[in-house]
Amino acid sequence: MTQIYREVDSKPELLKQLRVAVIGYGNQGRSQALNLRDSGANVVIGNIDDDYRERAIEEGFTVLSIAEAVRQSDAIVMLLPDEVLSEVFPRDVVPGLTRGKLVSFASGYGVTYGTIKPPADVDVVLLAPRMIGKGVRDLYVSREGFFSFVAVHQDATGHAKESMLALAHGIGTLIKGAVEVTFRIETELDLFNEQAFGPAFGRVLLTAMDTLIKAGYPREAVLLEFYMSGELSYIMRDMAEHGLIKQLDCHSQTSQYGALSRGIKFLGVNLGRPMRKILDSIRCGKFAREWSFEERTGKLRYRFLRHMAKRQPIGSMEDSVRKKLGMVA
Repeated sequence: MTQIYREVDSKPELLKQLRVAVIGYGNQGRSQALNLRDSGANVVIGNIDDDYRERAIEEGFTVLSIAEAVRQSDAIVMLLPDEVLSEVFPRDVVPGLTRGKLVSFASGYGVTYGTIKPPADVDVVLLAPRMIGKGVRDLYVSREGFFSFVAVHQDATGHAKESMLALAHGIGTLIKGAVEVTFRIETELDLFNEQAFGPAFGRVLLTAMDTLIKAGYPREAVLLEFYMSGELSYIMRDMAEHGLIKQLDCHSQTSQYGALSRGIKFLGVNLGRPMRKILDSIRCGKFAREWSFEERTGKLRYRFLRHMAKRQPIGSMEDSVRKKLGMVA
């Protein structure tokens, strides 16, 4: 049975006994640091000398170097991107991880694929919000909460779960619920969402728009119809709140009949095969090895792919449509 933790399962008073270092004051770092501070934690920020550091100081935090923040703290919340974590962690974090400290990751990637190797005498946990940074803060303030994935990967002290749940309570996720998984499960689900579902959905969207524009429909009307109006975000929210099928009740009967009767025409489209190949490449570590190789060679392939993506016609089309509609990106 999958374990789901809520506020009743935690001991929030433990949070006040910890000095917490939030490493990185980006989107997630800022929101989680503010939430933890508002929940009574003693929070310091570990950050390099950049604009994020200045913002943390302006918002009343003590900001230290990453190494010094780790050295002075009991719990270290790692909120740096995966692509820099493998370099920063052994250099700036490991030397300050004395016996009994706790390290919390927001992604299982580095630990799963072995690019991050915490010492054996520290607690290692996962606290991974399924929400963007802005939402983590907004939903804490509104007391609505948000879901997260959590895991204990290494319990050196015998109290790793209690500490993890105290941190989870502090950022506000236990209001909604924290689902217990493993580092590997979180990693594989996250990568599959990014590499299979996201691109497949994007391809369907682009194909649909291309079909209508080639058929003579105005570009402004097509982009508004599909996503630029913001209606799609409300539909997705209804799916989350009510379910894929029950959200049909939010649409007209004409809409429901059209979707149900014409949807069967796509049953023959075999999306399962490429999705399974992508999943296999994630699970066997092929993707991680490929991405690691690209890091060593300056991410040349990544830069090429980014360059080609920005040259796609949809980019200039969006700019033109936004200008006409008076929309600011």
